[in-house]
Amino acid sequence: MTPTLDKTPASSIPPEQIKAVPVRHYGRWVAGVAVVAVLVLIGLAFSNANINYGVIPDYLTDGTILSGVWHTLYISVLAMLLGLVLGITLAVMRMSSNPVTSTVAWLYIWLFRGTPVLVQLLIWYNIALVFPILNLGFYKDEMNQVMTPFLAALLGLGLNEAAYMSEIVRAGIQSVDEGQTEASNALGMTRGQTLRRVVLPQAMRVIVPPTGNEFINMLKTSSLAYAVQFNELIKRSTDISSTSLAVVELYFVASIWYLILTSVFSVGQYYLERRYARGSTRNLPPTPFQRLKKNLRLFGSFRRPEVAR
Repeated sequence: MTPTLDKTPASSIPPEQIKAVPVRHYGRWVAGVAVVAVLVLIGLAFSNANINYGVIPDYLTDGTILSGVWHTLYISVLAMLLGLVLGITLAVMRMSSNPVTSTVAWLYIWLFRGTPVLVQLLIWYNIALVFPILNLGFYKDEMNQVMTPFLAALLGLGLNEAAYMSEIVRAGIQSVDEGQTEASNALGMTRGQTLRRVVLPQAMRVIVPPTGNEFINMLKTSSLAYAVQFNELIKRSTDISSTSLAVVELYFVASIWYLILTSVFSVGQYYLERRYARGSTRNLPPTPFQRLKKNLRLFGSFRRPEVAR
């Protein structure tokens, strides 16, 4: 009697169950414990320090502090606008085929990027020592009357920012394919029309992110205007601390306001970048609220790995 052969196909035999064992990352736990320990030590140090934390909320809404916040905000906006307009002009000059204009733009960028902002602010503030009288032909006055702390801060911050913005704009313009310029020239557009209607709109995707970073940096750099007696946030905080003797508390107040301002404009920068990303990416990056919602959903669905079948 011949034995019968088992003709059951191998594919119908269920595989053995695989037990998934998560990999243990002991280094992560050690690093996490170390970071928490350092944070606890820092918190204990500040809690035991001679700081009156109770007065900080009162000073946050103080009229003098709010005036300093307003001065910080509008000097930053005006200096950034001056830097942006002059930066675009310098970028076009730098890319010009005219050797005179390109050399002048290069020298400007070299000079203002190579010297500290604080030195430039102090030079503008003390310019009356060099030119006691401002004589423009149609206008004549003493330089001390013309060069106010506001004007010294505006020129010092804005002209310095122009040197950095010119390089950002130049990089954005050069990122646009040359075929776009050739096509616009073939359509009969002038160089100015090509720059305004074709090149700059496409270059904005490259220009916007670093420009947002420059403005956020400008909010903090404006604190150097304290050296020229401009009534920005640090100057106002120092004025109060000189009478109240709450020096560290007022520095905390100023830091909180800088954090608030930079956080608000960081969110605005994100949405502006997201707008200019349209057309360059298939899917727009998620908004902060969408990202938070996704993380909460993932956290809610987190569980121990099940047995794979």
